[in-house]
Parts: sequence; C-alpha cells; structure tokens
Amino acid sequence: MKHKNILLTVAFFLVAFLLPLFVKAPYQLHILILIFIWAIIGTSWNLLGGYAGQVSFGHAAFFGLGAYSAGLLTLHYGISPWWGMALGPVVAALASLPIGVICFRLRGPYFALAMLALGEIFRIVFLNIASFTNGAKGILIMPAITSKELYYYIGLLALAVTLLTTYAIVHSKIGYYLVSIREDQDAATSLGIPTTLYKNLALLPSAFFTGLAGALYMNYVAFIDPNIVFNLTNISVMAILVVMLGGVATTWGPTVGAALYIVLGELFRTTLGSANVLVFGVLVCLIIMFLPNGIVGELDLIKRMVTRKKTSLSGGV
Repeated sequence: MKHKNILLTVAFFLVAFLLPLFVKAPYQLHILILIFIWAIIGTSWNLLGGYAGQVSFGHAAFFGLGAYSAGLLTLHYGISPWWGMALGPVVAALASLPIGVICFRLRGPYFALAMLALGEIFRIVFLNIASFTNGAKGILIMPAITSKELYYYIGLLALAVTLLTTYAIVHSKIGYYLVSIREDQDAATSLGIPTTLYKNLALLPSAFFTGLAGALYMNYVAFIDPNIVFNLTNISVMAILVVMLGGVATTWGPTVGAALYIVLGELFRTTLGSANVLVFGVLVCLIIMFLPNGIVGELDLIKRMVTRKKTSLSGGV
C-alpha cells in the first residue's frame, strides 16, 4: 500500500507539472492556482487540527502575517514582494511561538475561542495602525510577473514542499505523539509526553506554511487589506471546511477539499448567482452527514457503495 501511495503521488505531480502544456486559458490556470493556495492552507491546518486535535479558528492570523510581510516590504522599502515568500513564513512561525505558549494553556473549545480572538485582534490592530499598514486602504502592488504559468508552478512547488514536510512530520516520532495527544491528552501526559511542547511543534510548521500561502496570495492577487487576509469566515473557517470536505488527518484530504471548494464555489457562483452560498452550504452539510471523515477518509465506504450499486444493476439486467 505504501508503494502504491508513492506511485500515485508521483503520478499526480507529474500530471500537474505537465498540465500547463495543455491548459492555456488564464481563467482555468487561475482556478488551479487558487486550489494550490487553499490546499497549502488546508494541509497546514490539518497538521495542527487534524493530527494534533487542536482545532484552530485563528489561522487567518498567520495567513495575514505572511501576506503583509510581503506587502510591507514594497510599501515601506520598495523591496520586491517576492522576498516575502521567504520572510512571510518566518514571521508567521515566529509569531506562533508566543501564541502557542499562551493559547496551549487552554483546551478544547477554550483553545478554539482563544485562536478565534487572536485572528480578530490582528485584524483590528492592522486596521488601526494605518501609518504602518495603510489601514483599510490596503496595500496595492504592481506585480513584476504577470504570467499565470509561473504562479502555477510556484504554487505547485509550495504545495509539494508542504505535503512532503507534513508527511515527514506525521510519520515521525513527533507525529505519533501528536496523535496520542489528540486521542487522550491526559493519558499522553501520564506517559511522560511533554504535550505542550509537541503541540507547539505542530503549530510552528502549521503557521509557517500558512504564512507561505499568504505571501503567495499577496504576490498573485497584488492587493490586500486587513478585512481580506485576517477574515474569520473567508480564511479561518474555510480552512476548516476544506479539511472536513477532503478528510481530516489524511495526507491528500485537504487538497481534494480545496479542489472541491474552489471548483464547486465557482460553478455555483456562475450558475446560481446569489443562491450559491445556500446551495454550497447544503452540499457541505450532506457531505459531513454521510461522509463524516471526508471524501478521502471515507474512500473505502465510497468504493463499497459504488461496487454494491454496480452489482445491483448487473443483477437487474
């Protein structure tokens, strides 16, 4: 099974690498780039929320810090925001250290609420220190590169690094400790596992790669403001939704969830107009009800359902 997964992963990235040779339309490439960005966010959140069991409603804080690290370089110093691809993840990871020390004193819903408040605090602060962040006016840059193909390959590379790093962490000793904390933190503590340390070790890369997604978003979209990048609903909640759609605590679940979220969101928006949010919400509820572990997490169940339907149809014929 392990070799099969490796072959499927290699096949995916090979197809993804060759895809721009056949897909030339800017709109289609735009959709794929958004999928990569959301897959990075979802995979990052999954490391902390899926494997470690620490449900965060504040990942917009790390996304926004990554985006503003890139934007502020241009706004104040005239430095290319591409340097933010290196600076943004580092700033987000460094910010996660004191956040983890404070918030991991709390558990369950209290931790979730603390992280939710954290994202809102960053949004309000960045709105009000206008002399530094440009406030509600936001930051607009003139992108040096406009080729969507280049952004596509950068997004693909960033996703590959995020997936490989997450996979390595999950299948190391750290990953096994994170799962034990998720299943029973008190039992893990009684066995001598320093739970706060390992939760911080999950938060650090989670924040790092979320910041990377934010910096990539800044370079690609070329405009940000606090209400966009520190948004609770459109960033923090959607990160959780992406993971739940694809499959919590699975390697490829967030990527599948990101693809569903972006593609179906665009499809419903163009065909249903203002009713798209309602229809999308109903669809999400149905998936959560009937596939509680997400699409990737319930692959065996889906296969059994398809096989049973084929058998019944064959018998009817």
